[in-house]
Amino acid sequence: MKPDIKGFNKTELSCWLSDHGMRSFRCAQILRWIYVKHAAAFADMTDLTKTDRQVLSDQFAFSIPLTRKIETSADGSRKYLFELEDGLCIETVLIPEKTHYTLCMSTQVGCAMGCRFCMTAQSGLIRNLTQGEILSQVLGVLPDITDEKRLSNIVLMGMGEPLANYDAVVRAITLLTDTDCGLGFSNRRVTLSTSGLVSRFDELGQDTRINLAVSLNASDNPTRSRLMPINQTYPLEALIDACARYPLAPRNKITFEYILIRGINDSDEDARRLAKLLRPVKAKINLIPFNEHPASEFRRPDESRIQKFQEILHQKNYTAVIRHSKGQDISAACGQLSAKNRQPQ
Repeated sequence: MKPDIKGFNKTELSCWLSDHGMRSFRCAQILRWIYVKHAAAFADMTDLTKTDRQVLSDQFAFSIPLTRKIETSADGSRKYLFELEDGLCIETVLIPEKTHYTLCMSTQVGCAMGCRFCMTAQSGLIRNLTQGEILSQVLGVLPDITDEKRLSNIVLMGMGEPLANYDAVVRAITLLTDTDCGLGFSNRRVTLSTSGLVSRFDELGQDTRINLAVSLNASDNPTRSRLMPINQTYPLEALIDACARYPLAPRNKITFEYILIRGINDSDEDARRLAKLLRPVKAKINLIPFNEHPASEFRRPDESRIQKFQEILHQKNYTAVIRHSKGQDISAACGQLSAKNRQPQ
């Protein structure tokens, strides 16, 4: 099988071209065709010689994942089920905002973290995505954006734990944020969401300048361990210490995602404990009412309970925003569309 050209970074592609008798300046031209001009094939790269285009076509694959299914919500959200070269499927969600689009991208097929509230966890980890498969999700949705709003925000919080696929994810981020011959997203508009793989925090802070979001979901170790097995390896004390060390620009904060689950983590005491827990960190909090789905035992809190939880955090001087899930009339839970696709028809 030919390697996907989107799996090469600048240095690797430049070396390959030099080794095969092609001039090194072609590297930037090829990358711009892929990520800036969104070429569909090597034949489209018209400022390359026919010979060079043929060599590239003979040596590399230029694949965009097959769109197996799209579910569109009444609010405009679109959930894509992309089929990869080996027949496995991943989910990508295009979310309309007031002035722009946000793309929620996957980094693995399945996930090994085992979070009890997550549909993706039920499949376990099947494999990591390559750099090219991560980047191809952007290329796969761009042709469907036809209005005046542009895709400006990327969130790595779809299927999988990004920090468990560290090398491919960081390589993909490099091309996502390359303003010369990559996709040109601002570092300020790229966010990586982690369940708390603390061993990679220091490296991430050194290797990138993107936003960090932490899936927290509890303010005490017993509850978080019940919801998220990773807490048994990296308990809250280690997680908060790593967050406090994480390098941030002067006005930046770490986003803590807190899924509110009825009777589990939504009490007044939970809110007060959360406020105390996050004191060492420059933090803002996204409160996410649980998105109910048939495979889960968990339930969404009443609206009054959600509002009270937020009110307590506001009283403690935190920025706490209620994030209502979009796409609730489609397979909105992460991994739900993929799970449906795996079921016998």
